Amino acid sequence: MSAPATPREVHARLLDLISAGRWSELPALYAEDAVVEIVFSPTPPRRIQGRDELRQRFAALAAADAIRLRAENIHVHGTDDPEVVIAEFDYEALHPATGRTFRTPNIQVLRVRDGLIVETRDYHDHLAFAVANGRAGRLLAALDQQA
Repeated sequence: MSAPATPREVHARLLDLISAGRWSELPALYAEDAVVEIVFSPTPPRRIQGRDELRQRFAALAAADAIRLRAENIHVHGTDDPEVVIAEFDYEALHPATGRTFRTPNIQVLRVRDGLIVETRDYHDHLAFAVANGRAGRLLAALDQQA
């Protein structure tokens, strides 16, 4: 019987699957009751709860061929809590529908227990994603409506 994957190993697998566009395999990395907080998301959802909700979100990304991401410049830092790692990395991204490419920095705080992600706090540049997919105007309009 082997030991569960460490938080560093799980995060590496997460980025490998995202970089390979293997969205359907991502839910298996998460605990059944995992919580993902998308801290800087300008529009809902800012919190995704549970593997089923994550599965739906990843399936939508795969079906839409929404974006291609490749993680680079990955630096993972341990913490005093053995379940938690903090990862800094860049996404080199292509939005297929617009042909736009961009590079954006990211930070993830990941809590892994028994080899599964139980919680993440994701810090992404959502404006860069909106510009690349041609939806910056819609994003700004949505923000105006929220104000």
